[in-house]
Amino acid sequence: MNARLPLTGALRLGRPSDIWFKPALSVVVAVAPPNLTLLALGRLDLAMYTMAGSLCALYAHSRPYAARARALAWVLLGMVTGLGVALVAASLTGSAVVLVTVGALLAAVQKALCDATRIGPPGHVILTFISSAALFAPQTLAQVPGHLALAVTAGAWAWLVCMAPGLLRPHGPERRATAHALLAAAAYVESRRASAGRTEARRGAHTGRTEASRGAHADLTPESGTAHADLTPESRTAHTAVQAAWHTLLSRGARSETRRALERLVVRAEIALSAPADTDPARLRAWARALRGNGPVPRAPYDDELLGVDVELALPAHPWWRALGPLAPIAVRTALGCALAGYVSLALGVGRPYWALVTAASLYQANITLTWSRGVQRVVGNLVGVLVFAAVVPLAHLGAAALVLCCLAFNFGAEALIARNYWLGSICVTPMALLITEFAGYQEPGRLITERLVDTLVGAVVGFLAAVAVTNRRAGDRVERALAAVEEARERTARLLAEPRPAPAALDHARRVLAAALVDLRAGVEAASGEWWQRALPQERVVRAERNGHRTLAATVRHHRAEGADA
Repeated sequence: MNARLPLTGALRLGRPSDIWFKPALSVVVAVAPPNLTLLALGRLDLAMYTMAGSLCALYAHSRPYAARARALAWVLLGMVTGLGVALVAASLTGSAVVLVTVGALLAAVQKALCDATRIGPPGHVILTFISSAALFAPQTLAQVPGHLALAVTAGAWAWLVCMAPGLLRPHGPERRATAHALLAAAAYVESRRASAGRTEARRGAHTGRTEASRGAHADLTPESGTAHADLTPESRTAHTAVQAAWHTLLSRGARSETRRALERLVVRAEIALSAPADTDPARLRAWARALRGNGPVPRAPYDDELLGVDVELALPAHPWWRALGPLAPIAVRTALGCALAGYVSLALGVGRPYWALVTAASLYQANITLTWSRGVQRVVGNLVGVLVFAAVVPLAHLGAAALVLCCLAFNFGAEALIARNYWLGSICVTPMALLITEFAGYQEPGRLITERLVDTLVGAVVGFLAAVAVTNRRAGDRVERALAAVEEARERTARLLAEPRPAPAALDHARRVLAAALVDLRAGVEAASGEWWQRALPQERVVRAERNGHRTLAATVRHHRAEGADA
């Protein structure tokens, strides 16, 4: 085993998302009208079907509005498809074993598709929660079309809710992504300067050393120092933020002047990572502050650097289904873990085996270490969540209206807190899920709490054991592919730099491809390093590829500035 399994570290709270309130408010606005309408009609028993469409409002909040519209449409299609399969299966058989098997297969497909398309949080968990619950809802074939129509109607309303902010701030997601990249680059530049100061202090303290001793610190020169510093957490954060900004800005669609201005600012952040000594972090932060609201986007110099963006947008997009192959081990883990968790829950006589199934489905992350951490978070969050449910249930049982309002409050709380840590959000998700089961009629709280605790422990333990049983050898293959991509991109960039006057568009595009390849390599290495029974990684080759890649990126910046000075 290569990976360590942390315990307390999994519960550490992070910073809240910059837009934590957006999904929180969106889901409340998306859920409230359908549920209140059903409450007025006395048909809260149908709320599960409207919730299926309403919960689509949780997705794609970081995407530009044109891309968001497409992503939400696909999420709704996936949600309705999974719900339809579950409802048909529920109407055709009453065998709990068959239904658990169908739920496990659906969970595996949902996990693979969400990861391949990079839909983002909350990923497949919401889809699996809805489809798994629907499997155990009493159903006939004649009722299926009507129930799906409710989901589609609520989903259409959720789509409108998520698109409405674009009327007031049409470039909000792009502005936020660009500002985040600028701030991350500024933090990296400041960390480099602090590191350089400490290095100078150490050099001063060792002035009396021999020349041979000083030679041991030869790779702390400014040029090579860039490569070493680029392996720090600050650098990884900054590079990831820059690539996320490019992913947002390079989405297909019309490029307005505002979008081009934002692209110029991301170029500034990108250059700061390669030439931190020549960058003013205060200026980067000032640009980031100026992106708040709808004011004019600051003008950055060097418009010709966007020629590479034009080249990149002209290239055909990579089809998402190519990512399905490497995801096969994770899909197998999901199917096996969910099925076994459901079977064990049935064997223990629990009336809702889909809770164990969903718990197992929620665990699976990029590697074993992250899966373990998610399991710890899930168990802790659910244990605290059932205590919250026990405290709130007397209030919720005051009437149907109180039940609906409590669910809305927990909807908001879950999305407001989950960005800090998954376990914190689970404290609200758990009582919300328990209250939803009471839409069709009040139930005995003690039994609900007991079954939820049992299913949580079963799902977490069995789900993790399934992850251990299914090894992911393809994580190492991803590192090898990423290494080859970095080396190829670096060689292409170096060849362009060797030309007397390389085309600016070609050089800029090559630089961006190399930067993206380096980010993908680091992500692949981190995923493989946390995997179970993984073959030894080529660490020396990885360090060499990262060092040479970052030096080549710095060389492209120096070349651009030299060209600008000659002009």
